[in-house]
Amino acid sequence: MLSNEVVISIIVLLALSLMRINVVIALIIAALTCGLIGNTADGIGFSEALTTTVKTFTGGLGGGAETAMNYAVLGAFAVALSKSGVTDLLAYKVIQSFGKRPSGRSVFWFKYTVLFTLVAFSMSSQNLIPVHIAFIPIVVPPLLSVMNQLKIDRRAVACALTFGLTATYMLIPAGFGQIFIENILVKNINQAGETFGLVASVASVTKAMAIPVAGMIFGLLLAIFVTYRKPRIYVETAQAKLDDIETRVAQVKSFHIWISLIAIVTTCIVQLVTNSTVLGGLIGLVIFALGGVFKLKQSNDIFQDGLRLMAMIGFVMIAASGYANVVNSTGGVSELVQSLKGTIETKEMAAFLMLLVGLFITMGIGSSFSTVPIIASIYVPLCVSFGFSPLATISIVGVAAALGDAGSPASDSTLGPTSGLNADGKHDHIWDSVVPTFIHYNIPLLVFGWIAAMVL
Repeated sequence: MLSNEVVISIIVLLALSLMRINVVIALIIAALTCGLIGNTADGIGFSEALTTTVKTFTGGLGGGAETAMNYAVLGAFAVALSKSGVTDLLAYKVIQSFGKRPSGRSVFWFKYTVLFTLVAFSMSSQNLIPVHIAFIPIVVPPLLSVMNQLKIDRRAVACALTFGLTATYMLIPAGFGQIFIENILVKNINQAGETFGLVASVASVTKAMAIPVAGMIFGLLLAIFVTYRKPRIYVETAQAKLDDIETRVAQVKSFHIWISLIAIVTTCIVQLVTNSTVLGGLIGLVIFALGGVFKLKQSNDIFQDGLRLMAMIGFVMIAASGYANVVNSTGGVSELVQSLKGTIETKEMAAFLMLLVGLFITMGIGSSFSTVPIIASIYVPLCVSFGFSPLATISIVGVAAALGDAGSPASDSTLGPTSGLNADGKHDHIWDSVVPTFIHYNIPLLVFGWIAAMVL
């Protein structure tokens, strides 16, 4: 297993990330590592292997273009939403209800109110108001001063946000959950299982993923109430944030609040009906413009601000797409599974090793959406050969694909929280977002995913 090019490249990616090397650079180096080892093992010379790897990597970058476009439009939508004053009004209400002098029991209750409110926000961003991670850089920074007063450990906030970004799309077939469950997971499992008479449905996916998601709930509660419950002090670098928000809130028009609600609902409906995040976001922007939230001549500035808001995440997704193309071209995943197949002696071991391999694959690619096609084509026949039930097979494929999404340096589920929590430069992406979410979500997913495979 440790000699496989995919495993080696993942180790390189994680090592570079833990050394605080930029994620895009780490992905490029990991892709080169995977391609060079895989191609030279096939007897190709180093120079030719390098050329082939670079071509494969650059050829795969286009696969992330759609995702980058989605983020650009969602970023513009989030900027337009912030111009309506909704997010400032929300932050102001939170700060006002908290007060300037926290003490005693009010601190305890308000701390957990903030954390679980952010959980609800992130869950809604997946299924109810499909803006995905675009809300985080808009909503979270104004709340940082409140979090500092409450001495909330931002690692707990990262876990709260990541939970909503990942658990809900695995379980609820609406918004991004509909795309993952219906258009990706069910579709690919049915294609791979057609020969074996294995059929998956949206209802069966929800049932199969219930136990693994319970593991994520356990991880969330552990992070909030145990691991990161102690106060953590962050030195304030800016003052008078409350006065700034008060000034902006005084300028908010009630009409714009109603326009925002109409834009949000319409965007959600269009996205659900058309399965197009770009079209949904575009319709929302049109409503904001027609409602006077911003003028048409400001549309260029809105879009540019949206690009700046989501640029880093978009570039990481594009680089991850190139890395995924290299992994697919080397055939390393199939070889890894086949090498493990010869060592599997029991059904219990088969389930654990398939989940573990899924963890390695998704940690590098950073997206469960991109991992399902790779996993399903190999795992479905393997699950059938070991006698797993249809529900157990769905659980293994779904969890194996989702594993690593929460704790990957290249995942938008960790990049999103970092974009908001690091607004003042006091939140490290790897050590404060990636490592905490890996510990509290990937490990429980491994355990609860294995339990689901055994009992379903």
